Amino acid sequence: MLYWLTALSDGGDFFNLFRYITFRAGGAFLTALVFGFIFGKPLINVLRKKQGKGQPIRDDGPEAHFSKAGTPTMGGLLIVGALVTSTLLWARWDNPFVWLVLFVTLAYAAIGFADDYSKVSKQNTRGVPGKVRLALGIIIAVIAALWAAYNHPAELQNQLALPVFKDTLINLGYFYVPFAIVVIVGAANAVNLTDGLDGLAIMPAMIAASTLGVIAYAVGRVDFTEYLDVHYVPGTGEILIFTAALFGGGLGFLWYNAPPAAVFMGDTGSLALGGALGAIAVATKHELVLAIVGGLFVVEALSVIIQVLYFKRTGKRVFLMAPIHHHYEKKGWAEPTIVIRFWIISLILAMIGLATLKVR
Repeated sequence: MLYWLTALSDGGDFFNLFRYITFRAGGAFLTALVFGFIFGKPLINVLRKKQGKGQPIRDDGPEAHFSKAGTPTMGGLLIVGALVTSTLLWARWDNPFVWLVLFVTLAYAAIGFADDYSKVSKQNTRGVPGKVRLALGIIIAVIAALWAAYNHPAELQNQLALPVFKDTLINLGYFYVPFAIVVIVGAANAVNLTDGLDGLAIMPAMIAASTLGVIAYAVGRVDFTEYLDVHYVPGTGEILIFTAALFGGGLGFLWYNAPPAAVFMGDTGSLALGGALGAIAVATKHELVLAIVGGLFVVEALSVIIQVLYFKRTGKRVFLMAPIHHHYEKKGWAEPTIVIRFWIISLILAMIGLATLKVR
């Protein structure tokens, strides 16, 4: 919205700064961060009052989690509120990719909110049936995939861009939409599975979003794409403002989610963040790079898939408990140790993902 202040500029004054994506991204970060600090404590107080017993704790989970009983959930409302408010304030409203990622974020947040509300109100860990959540998630992803394809340049529509390999595109044709659905739905559920320890999901999500934001800015500038030999996707640069807002809102939330957590993000936050990462990857034609940048989420999801399939086949378990962060809990690792080491892994993977921009 503030972009329109450029209409007051004569080309060399303060208002001219609002033309620059980087300036507005900085403003979005600070706005979301301040939003988190201002509204964090009041929101937690409201959630604690409304939820009473807080998020239900699994009976078969690690014993250390029983001490977390009574902690309120739905803290993702703080992240989403900061993110949406800041993005609407600082991003251009005529950019279709901004509305795409906002739509996916809010839609998945709504699914997560319904799931969290069901768990808290019924005081069980089931929530909304998995098939219902999956069906709704697929519908949202279909809309997002078609939306993205429609706004991509003609030469990139329904194409899969390969990282590292210069100018290489694979025409997926009618299979592009199903592929994009897998990316968005998979990312949403992978982040959701990762959200099992205090601070574990939010920092890797912030790191991945920041990395994708840099990629979005690069592929949205023709001069950068010519230098880097990557595909030019006009308009995606504006996504940097969204990711900056996500980082600021994430930091504001982490202030209260740091061990011992005063609030959990719940499915409201994890599904929204994962869906946003998937939508950004689809918008920027960097779907495969997301698997690198968000590699931690991929491993968490694979650990669950492997555990379930192997148990059904043999009656035995590969891991002491899945997702894999619980495996390390069962092995005796302290929760902060797991969280910080997983953060380090996320940062390493982000650097590898960024390197794909130049390695051709």
